[in-house]
Formats: sequence, C-alpha cells, structure tokens
Amino acid sequence: MAREMDESDALYAFLVALAVAALLTPFVARVAVRVGAVDEPRERGLAARTTPLLGGLAILAGVLVAAALWLPVDEQTRGILGGAALIAFVGAIDDIFDLGPGIKLVGQIGAALIPVLSGVRVEHVTLPFAGALDFHAGGGGALTVIGLVGLMNVVNFSDGVDGLAAGVCAISSVAFSIIAFDLGRTSAGVLAAIVAGAALGFLIHNFHPASVFMGDCGALLLGLLLGCVAVQGSLKTNALIALVGPLAILAVPFLDTSFVIARRLKHRRAPWSADAQHFHHRFARVGFSQRRTVLYLYAWTFALAGLAVALRFVPYSDNHGHFRLGWTLVMVVLGLLVLAASVYLVVVLEILKLKRLRAWQLRRADPATSEHEIDAQVEHELATGEFSAVVPPPAAAEGSAQRGRP
Repeated sequence: MAREMDESDALYAFLVALAVAALLTPFVARVAVRVGAVDEPRERGLAARTTPLLGGLAILAGVLVAAALWLPVDEQTRGILGGAALIAFVGAIDDIFDLGPGIKLVGQIGAALIPVLSGVRVEHVTLPFAGALDFHAGGGGALTVIGLVGLMNVVNFSDGVDGLAAGVCAISSVAFSIIAFDLGRTSAGVLAAIVAGAALGFLIHNFHPASVFMGDCGALLLGLLLGCVAVQGSLKTNALIALVGPLAILAVPFLDTSFVIARRLKHRRAPWSADAQHFHHRFARVGFSQRRTVLYLYAWTFALAGLAVALRFVPYSDNHGHFRLGWTLVMVVLGLLVLAASVYLVVVLEILKLKRLRAWQLRRADPATSEHEIDAQVEHELATGEFSAVVPPPAAAEGSAQRGRP
C-alpha cells in the first residue's frame, strides 16, 4: 500500500520544483532568443527592453519533475499533467508565432478537457447559507472546462509587469495547499506546493528588472494548474470554504480582469483586445515603480489568501449552523481589515494620490486652476481610463530616490 502523503512531502516537492525552475529558466531564456520568442517594448507595456519569453517551459519542467517524484500515478494526475503540457505547448507556439485568439481558445479548451475527462471536475458545490448544489456529470464537466479556460485567461491578462503573475500564483498556491491538506486532499495539497515552488523558482529571474518573461506558455499553464488545484483541493468537497476560498484567494486577478473587460465592453471593444488599463498600468501612471506596484499587489493577495485560510481554521461555527460569538467577531474584524486594505488600494492609491499629483500638474501648467476643475478632470480620467503618465513633483521624486526606490 502506498504511503499517505503529508506536509513534509509537500515541502520537499516545493523545493525540488523551485530548484528545477530556477536552474532551467536561464537556459530557456537563451533558447527563446534563438527562436525569436522575445517581447519587444510596446507603448502599452511597462518593459523598457527586449526580453525573452518562454519562461513557462521552465515552470512546466519544475512541475513535471516534482510531480513524477511525489504525486500518485493515477488517471487524474496524468490528466492534469497532460493538460499542463498541452497548454504550455500552445502558449509557446503563441509566444513564437503570435496565434490568433480563436486558435488559442481552441487550445485552451483542449487543454482543459484533458483533466476534466480524467475526473478533475466539479460535481457539486456548497454555497454559503444555501447548502449543496449538485450538477449532472455533463453539466459539471462543462462548467469546469469553462472555469479552467476562464482562469487561464485571468492569469494571462494579469501578467503585465515583472514578477506579478508568478508572485500572485505562488501566494495563491500556498494558500490552496494549506486548505487542501486540512480538508484531507493530500494530492491537491502537494500539487499546490509544486506549483508554488515552480512559480517562485521562475520569480528569481522574473522579479524587476526581469531577465525573462513567462509568456503565454507560463501564464496559461499557471492558470490551468491553479484551476485544477482549486477543483481537487476544495471545490470537490462539501466544506463551506469550497467556493469562498478560491474566490477570495484569486480575488486580485479576478477583479483586475473583470474591471478591464467591463471597460472594454463599455467602449465596444473586444474583451481580448490589449490595452493599458490593468491595475499595474494604473499604478504606474500615478507614479509607482514596478517593484512597488507588485509588492502592493502581493500584499493585497496575501491578505485575501490569509482571510480564506482563516475561514477554514478559525472555529467561528460548529458546522451545524450555530455561530460562536467570540470567534465570529474575530472573523468579522479580519474581514473588515481585508476590506479596508482593498479600499485603500483601489480608492486611496488610484484616486486620492492621482488627485494630489494631478492637482500639482494642472496648477503647474495654470496656477489659476480651481479645485472644481481638478475634481472634474480626475473624475473624467478615472471614468475613461484615459490619462497621461503622472510625473511626481520634484520633492516627491527626490524623496523617492533618497529612500532607494527604483
């Protein structure tokens, strides 16, 4: 009989995946340059130099090596790894030849179908205050394919600044691993640890200033793997955390993608069209460096992931519909703190700081600019997303340099 895996297996698998990805990333970057898979600086991008792509192949290698050593050789594992290999291949071809959105979508559906047909699918889910909701086999499979394809694109859309996607996926994977082990889903817990290790190994080379990008082959790969981890680790259980956990852990990329797509649809643009309206673009336009941007988004992700983990471990309920007042108040306080942090990032950093810097810029151009005119200008810019880069006042820029910010 095979030995039951535990947290020590997850730790060893994490370290092996990290080491393999870290060691192979420079080699993959050299291959990317040779085959022409490079990202050129663009007006909507934040990269200042030509950078090789295909870093996702190193992430895939880390996942495959660690999985071969620690994951059980069963149908679902083969399905997950088969789908991962296919989507990494599709993404690599796109990084080299720039495939059309239709072809990429077909590849994403094909990659999602492999694990779903192997049994990685949601057949029921527990809704807060509503109880269990059961799906028919076909309906659950179709919904899982849609969810996996959606998550692939969510991660891909958020991959627009050095280190962001890799760091957010690593934090999310650690949270998924902790929850999966507590739910008794050891295979999912080890897989989540492997994904975290591979993402962090790549992040060594991808943190600003990045020497390599993961490309579509990495972003789509991480999205598929995170989706499979979420399905296996929580969504296939009857626990209340099943649906809430993934939504909280992945809230930052979900919100980013939702806001961007809503704005594109509002202006009658294709949802998959490229623009510079993501959170990281908006932070850059209010004067944030790339490092500061990703660190704030890491912190936001960490706070939300921590809340999801707390929902599983804090004994605020007896699991029979009765709440314990003291622990419930603890969860309420934690929830309010995370909500306050979210409001701070979205409102204060994007609106109030923009208003302060825009006021300086407008008054420098015209000292007679009124407060009403500044408010109207900021409101218009935030509503449309159309505003030029904000250059901070000399004093602010000097203070930033003195504090060693890049």
